[in-house]
Amino acid sequence: MSWWSDDGDEDDEYDLYDESAIRSRPNPKGNRPRTKTRPEHADAEIARVLGVDRGRYTVLLDEDTPEEHQVVAARASELRRKPIVTGDRVAVVGDTTGEEGTLSRIVRIEPRSTLLRRSADDTDEVERVVVANADQMLIVVAAANPEPRTRLVDRYLVAAYDAGIEPMLCVTKIDLADPAPFLENFAGLDLPVFTSREDHIPVDEIKAALVGHDTVVVGHSGVGKSTLVNAIVPGAKRATGHVNVVTGRGRHTSSSTVSLRVESAEGRGWVIDTPGVRSFGLGHVDTASILKSFTDLAAIAEDCPRGCTHLPDAPDCAIIEAVEEGRLGETGRARLDSLQRLLATFAPAQQSPRGA
Repeated sequence: MSWWSDDGDEDDEYDLYDESAIRSRPNPKGNRPRTKTRPEHADAEIARVLGVDRGRYTVLLDEDTPEEHQVVAARASELRRKPIVTGDRVAVVGDTTGEEGTLSRIVRIEPRSTLLRRSADDTDEVERVVVANADQMLIVVAAANPEPRTRLVDRYLVAAYDAGIEPMLCVTKIDLADPAPFLENFAGLDLPVFTSREDHIPVDEIKAALVGHDTVVVGHSGVGKSTLVNAIVPGAKRATGHVNVVTGRGRHTSSSTVSLRVESAEGRGWVIDTPGVRSFGLGHVDTASILKSFTDLAAIAEDCPRGCTHLPDAPDCAIIEAVEEGRLGETGRARLDSLQRLLATFAPAQQSPRGA
């Protein structure tokens, strides 16, 4: 019999070498393919972010309950490109006992109601989130030492209006100078104003305005912001500094943003203390948000020509015409002046080329 003869019995012994019997691995590494599907973490607990320090987040669990406690957490890898900031509400899993040496994990950022943002300068499109979920802003400015900067306050107001945050103003060191000339710049705004001097800080009055709110505190370095926070929140121990007598500038004493609980007879609230700044870029702001904050003027602006800037040189501006005709009463001109100054604050950013 030849070796190529067709004998079924002889072929059977070679069947196990058929290629169809080879078992292929799913991929070269022999492991399971990765998936973009993430667990839902339905059992995660919701916490408030109190502070951030070198990649570790101090969060508050079981807020306003007998089981309230703080936990240290790290962010999950899938959140590495998403900023988590003070004021955020986050979903936390893992060891949430808060015992020393334990570390939980932040797996989700809950929807934010507001975002206070700033950019490096007016031409920078990259925004930096300052705090989340604040509904009030307390702008702290000194009547003297350092001199009050109207333009910086204007920028804070623009950022607040853009974020949908209600602004308030506190003028410190009124024992050194009369704050009236400075406050005239804001006569046309519905802006609650507090005044403070070295021997009297209106703690009770300010606390009453903070109850039931998350209030971010902002201000130029050296204006007494940390001193004010320490008075409002006993035990806060926020670092305080002094103003350089030569330059007139304050030192940056608070280096981190932190949430602190406010307690009063009327109830509770939160203040979010931020480091002092000397500039506040508005490259991210939409000017339409500024006008929306002047509800009475915004209604009249509907009759303005398309693309109207509402600035003094704007042709056929309905708001300017209403003021000149006296239809907005005694406060109309002051409110228009305030609107135009805030719009002019942002105007250079509009005119500058992006990314220049």
